[in-house]
Amino acid sequence: MATLLYRLGRFAYDRRWLVLSLWIVALLAVGGSAAAFHGTLSNTFQIPGTETQRMLDKLKADLPSSAGGSASLVFESPDAAFTAAQKQGISDSLAQIKGLDGVQNVTDPFTTQSQLDGAAAQLADGQQQIAAAEAQLATGQQQLAASAQQLSASKSQLDAGQAQLDAQKQALAAQGMPEATIAQATASAQAKLDAGRAQLTAGQAQYDAGKKKADDGAAQLALKKADLALAGRQAQASQGLRFVSTDGKAAIATIQFTKSTDALPADLRQKVQDLAAHVPGVQSHASKELTQDISQLFGASEAIGVIVAAIVLLVMLGTFVAAGLPLLMALAGVAIGVGGTFALTGAIQMSSTTPMLGLMLGLAVGIDYSLFIVNRHRTQLLHGMDPRESVALAIGTSGNAVLFAGLTVIIALAALVVPGLPFLAVMGLAAAATVAVSVLVAVTLLPAILGFTGRRIISRRRWAKAEAQNALADRGGEKAQDEAREDVEKAQHGWGGWVTRHPVVALVASVVVLGALALPAAQLRLALPDGGSEPVESSAFKAYDATGKYFGQGMTGPIVAVGELPSGLGANAAKAKQFDVADELRSVPGVTAAVPVALSDDRRTAVFQIIPKDGPASASTVQVVHDLRSKGAQIQSDTGVTIGLTGQTAANVDVSSKLADALPPYLAIVVGLSLVLLLLVFRSLLVPLLATGGFLLSLGAAFGSVVAVYQWGWLGPVFDVTHPGAVLSFLPILLIGILFGLAMDYQVFITSGIREAYVHGQEAHLAVKTGFRHAARVVTAAAIIMVSVFAGFIFSHVTMIRPLGFALALGVLLDAFVVRMTLVPAVMRLIGNGAWWLPRWLSRVLPDLDIEGAKLERTTAEAARVPEPAAG
Repeated sequence: MATLLYRLGRFAYDRRWLVLSLWIVALLAVGGSAAAFHGTLSNTFQIPGTETQRMLDKLKADLPSSAGGSASLVFESPDAAFTAAQKQGISDSLAQIKGLDGVQNVTDPFTTQSQLDGAAAQLADGQQQIAAAEAQLATGQQQLAASAQQLSASKSQLDAGQAQLDAQKQALAAQGMPEATIAQATASAQAKLDAGRAQLTAGQAQYDAGKKKADDGAAQLALKKADLALAGRQAQASQGLRFVSTDGKAAIATIQFTKSTDALPADLRQKVQDLAAHVPGVQSHASKELTQDISQLFGASEAIGVIVAAIVLLVMLGTFVAAGLPLLMALAGVAIGVGGTFALTGAIQMSSTTPMLGLMLGLAVGIDYSLFIVNRHRTQLLHGMDPRESVALAIGTSGNAVLFAGLTVIIALAALVVPGLPFLAVMGLAAAATVAVSVLVAVTLLPAILGFTGRRIISRRRWAKAEAQNALADRGGEKAQDEAREDVEKAQHGWGGWVTRHPVVALVASVVVLGALALPAAQLRLALPDGGSEPVESSAFKAYDATGKYFGQGMTGPIVAVGELPSGLGANAAKAKQFDVADELRSVPGVTAAVPVALSDDRRTAVFQIIPKDGPASASTVQVVHDLRSKGAQIQSDTGVTIGLTGQTAANVDVSSKLADALPPYLAIVVGLSLVLLLLVFRSLLVPLLATGGFLLSLGAAFGSVVAVYQWGWLGPVFDVTHPGAVLSFLPILLIGILFGLAMDYQVFITSGIREAYVHGQEAHLAVKTGFRHAARVVTAAAIIMVSVFAGFIFSHVTMIRPLGFALALGVLLDAFVVRMTLVPAVMRLIGNGAWWLPRWLSRVLPDLDIEGAKLERTTAEAARVPEPAAG
């Protein structure tokens, strides 16, 4: 590989115009694609196949109006309660918002609160009306009963009279009296009986009409009682739920959109906020879903990190040309890598963290990788090597190490597909692609640009000094011997000399420091960020803070439950079933309210809004989600309704749980990978174990520090942590992958120098000192640069990236200076020759990768000493 890279470097140097042109074309093509095909980024993290996603899909199919995203507006009048004019102004603004294209519905807080407040009075009034109706109905029933008795008595009398008259007629007929005479004799009596029958019939009709009216009234009364009972259950379910604060100083309005909040156009977000801000004397705060701006990648804090990196480069390399090259290469790699990522956002859903991660890593590794090559090239030029040969050799040696270092980062990031989380896989692959572009830039574009810069990467004073030294004759090898003695003498001093003189102290101190920092990691709790993690001055934080202050923390992240009701239910039966489920949901500890909010037309799908006691990222809310799911079996048994949870709060719990479960196997994969790769590189058993053990120590320390700062709030004012809470759920798995790759970078550059000295015949203890000295300066500069770049993201405008920037900056700082530059040389000094022990059978099996390019240097030794004329 070293020889191939050597030839590639020479080709790029010789065909510099061609190489530069190809990269410019690639940059323009990627930029054009990003401008033409980019889509929207997302801060919603879903996992296909989870209950959350299944319920969301069900809502989209059965209740599309409830499947869109939602956001909230908090109105606040800090000094006094809302006036009537302010209330009307807020209601008018919300009515205008409701009319916007893309808005499904808006909840007017004053109308809703009035309904909630008036529910008790309406219930009492309804109960009075029903009591009066029942009394009236009872009176009517009594009257009907009396009428029925009268009708019965009249009928009996008429029947008895008719029987008596019929008997009289029969007696007259028995005496032989003609029928006409009999009819004439009984006509008067029969007429009276017929008149009585007519009166009875009329009375019966009147009774029947009265009874029907009473029955209808009883039926209506039953319906009213059922409605009143449902209204009572509605009021009971809504207890603890408020939309206007008890002191009248705050109101919260919920906006339901037709699409997810991530898909909302920027102009709609802004219109909503503008309309809400037009009420005099009222402060309006839009929730995070409305204010999140993930369109800008690079902010002021990130720029500061790059400026610090530029200063370090200038101090180390001595010229603006040399210092600018690594920055230019890093920016080129980031432009293509992150630009390509943006171009794919139209086809692939990506979180806002995806391009930010690519930007962060692309800048850091792009600067470092180019620095290693430029530093090697400068050193060779100062020793008199021909520029063309120097560029090729630098690519073949340092470029070879860069290729391996980049490969470790790429593999670690690509392995993020293993946990099976789509958003994490996209994040890892996009970042890996950006790192791959940075490596490609370093081994192709950089040698071409070095062909253009020539010796301008070295200051005139430094070049003149080098020329004077190179002009001296070797005096039969005495110069080489003098340089070797000087090298050994210098290696006795400095940090490397101290560490190797006091290896036990250095080892113990390193382990104690890292172990102490790692202790808080035992309390690590994962969640996705809520509005409380936003900057204090932001609208999102103010909305979150005001909501919690006036309405309870649970209102900042409601849980959505979706119920599947039995078929064949009537309207009231379906409502009653909803309240039965709501009662069960409300019985779960930590639930403040559980309210039915929607029912599908076929009365098969119901939606419930559950308000927990605490915020969405709190441990108690996570427990509430678990308890609600555990309650599902009992709810199904008691009511016949199957429930499932969805919404952002439940989704966040699912994502965090899935990531926590994926962490151990991913860590095992990364650790196993590090052992195999380092075994191939250093052909040693103990060095890979040492490197991996050091990585685990620095990783634990980074985890512990993140918990202390972002979860416990230590040094919160320093790092702008205003609302300590759970750690970003995908931070640990990203930190493992990224820090592993970067740790192996420094392990390669430090240990390859030690191995090179050892292979060239130096005694093992001395090789640790001289090898450390050769690599320490460039590794120190590279680590400071990488820490500076990562630290720039600690105060990023995208708050989700802040803890990741902190973790990476501190992780690299600890790994580079405590592990690679203190613990590793100390242990290698203690074990001596044992550091390079390898069984013979394994030595025969393993390929010799020659990462440090020692074989290539020997084959190009003649070319490396070609003298050069003085610089202009």
